[in-house]
Amino acid sequence: MRPWQQRLHEIIFEADTPAGKAFDVVLLLLIVISVVAVMLESVGEYRQRWGSILRVIEWVITILFSVEYLARLVCVRRPLHYATSFFGIVDVLSVIPTYLAILFEGPQYLLVIRTLRLVRVFRIFKLHQYVSEANALAYALKATRTKVSVFLLIVMTIVLILGSAMYLIEGEENGFSSIPKSVYWAVVTMTTVGYGDISPQTPVGQTIAALAMILGYSIIIVPTGIFSVEIIMAQKHEVSTQSCPACTREGHDVDAVFCKYCGTRL
Repeated sequence: MRPWQQRLHEIIFEADTPAGKAFDVVLLLLIVISVVAVMLESVGEYRQRWGSILRVIEWVITILFSVEYLARLVCVRRPLHYATSFFGIVDVLSVIPTYLAILFEGPQYLLVIRTLRLVRVFRIFKLHQYVSEANALAYALKATRTKVSVFLLIVMTIVLILGSAMYLIEGEENGFSSIPKSVYWAVVTMTTVGYGDISPQTPVGQTIAALAMILGYSIIIVPTGIFSVEIIMAQKHEVSTQSCPACTREGHDVDAVFCKYCGTRL
């Protein structure tokens, strides 16, 4: 990387320097202003009174975000890697609605997606304990994905069986007009929401409904227990706010010299 690219990367991606912190703080303020402007524009009274001003604010911030996104791509070694990362996708989604609003009516209200970028506040203000907890949460989600997937498959199977049974037992005269609608009832019942728009009328159907409700309370414990165990096992030590110049990954140790994901020197 050229010296100016390294300097640009330090300002845009890092929060360890005054310039980097100032850049991110300004960025966060722009995000808040843009989201507030979009919310105000959705109110008819404010749209009639200040609609043109709010649209100007929206376009100015969108152009700034577009330039900022291009600058991020320029100062990383693998632009495509960043473009396909979580924050890279969020950066694109935060500017696309304004441009789509030229062709269609309404997409600009999707600019609230920019609030996802506020996640950077933990890194900017060096709230290491929150960064560590966020990393632990992400690790736990990744570690439990297989177990939770198997569990959800079992739940879906039970829901399908219950829905089919209720369709046969209750029938169309009691509101269970099809298996998909009966499966919807089973999902609503097992999740303990219970809208009441469909309810069994026969004794057998009511018995199955009672079992489904009890089962619904029981299954909540399983994913909670799995996830809680992984959270405990995922407790990490303090991490820095450095971002790898090559892969843009974060979560490095405070004394790390090289990226633990791709080996690039930090």
